[in-house]
Amino acid sequence: MPDGSAVIHRFDERASAEVLADLRARLVATRWPDTPDAPDAPDAGWSLGTDQRYLRALVAHWIDGFDWPREEAKLARLPRFRTEVGGLGIHFVHARAVPTPSGRPPLPLLLNHGWPDSFWRYSKVIELLADPGAHGADPDDAFDVIVPDMPGFGYSDAPTGAALSSPEVAALWAQLMKALGHDRFVTAGGDIGSHVSRYLALDFPERVSAVHRMDAGLLFWAGDPSELSPAERQWFEASAAWGQAEGAYGTMHRTKPQTAAAALTDSPVGLAAWIVEKLHAWSDGGVEAYTMDEILTNVTIFWLTGTIGSSMRMYSANAAIPGEQLARRVEVPSGFSLFPGDIVRPPREWIERSANAVRITEPALGGHFAPFEQPELYAAELREFFRPFRARRAG
Repeated sequence: MPDGSAVIHRFDERASAEVLADLRARLVATRWPDTPDAPDAPDAGWSLGTDQRYLRALVAHWIDGFDWPREEAKLARLPRFRTEVGGLGIHFVHARAVPTPSGRPPLPLLLNHGWPDSFWRYSKVIELLADPGAHGADPDDAFDVIVPDMPGFGYSDAPTGAALSSPEVAALWAQLMKALGHDRFVTAGGDIGSHVSRYLALDFPERVSAVHRMDAGLLFWAGDPSELSPAERQWFEASAAWGQAEGAYGTMHRTKPQTAAAALTDSPVGLAAWIVEKLHAWSDGGVEAYTMDEILTNVTIFWLTGTIGSSMRMYSANAAIPGEQLARRVEVPSGFSLFPGDIVRPPREWIERSANAVRITEPALGGHFAPFEQPELYAAELREFFRPFRARRAG
């Protein structure tokens, strides 16, 4: 049962007509940048950032084709709530499992999103996990699914002072799960959400039965490089090269997030360009992995909540995490799904060095946002990995 001290309210916030009219007016009045057309860049496409032709088509759809009230109503069908944790208002989905045929208690599952998104990342998998029998899977694999928006993301409050780091968010989520009546649970995540899941396992091992991640976290090695395997050294080099070619956004987030926030909070097209470029670069199949309505739902959540700046500031908080924290090994049983379209994927040697890895898989499809790109495949990965821990809990 939920903690009686927690006051939990249903959440069904809707954007006003005035706010949507202001958004449309800003879109119509966009001052567009020039498009490179020179011998050294005859068709820049995505090579210099967001493809202007795609962005113009997306914005045209945002103005005259996208129906936010319809998308908002779809999201409102999820069981969404707000409560206070650590002095912050937290928005979360709490989808209770359909009762299992065997009577086995459902496994509480905390899902942690990353950037640039919110609970949106998991909106397609929640029903698959809470009611697997309705989707052709074993009904005994049902989960109680909890998906919070991290502080400063989505519909959760932003800290009034410094942004919270991943270990601090993990501590908040331990409180949230206690408030929801879940003393022991499993957790999963990707991107920043992978870091939060990692710290839940590190700092609350008595409460976390198992952890599933889509990456191996931030790179940190203080030892002799010769102690690393050839595959690990190659991964470090590839990650550094990726940072040079693709990591400018992260440097901005870590060092000067408020500079970009001023522009992105004021311009919906600028906001879309900042987010869409990452959806394209990090997804298996680029922007074609999504419909325009799906992309615009994610972007519109950022616009309506004004959280692009506060979400970027979490990078700054995470950059200050001490090296000794990054070097800790996760002893809680860990599973990893390495999707082919994700950012530079870690080798097995590094995963086993940094965590008690009991399952490592390489699904055939999906990228950085696999829960949204390939929801059935991602849900199957979680069911398979967590099944043995469900049996232990029931026993």
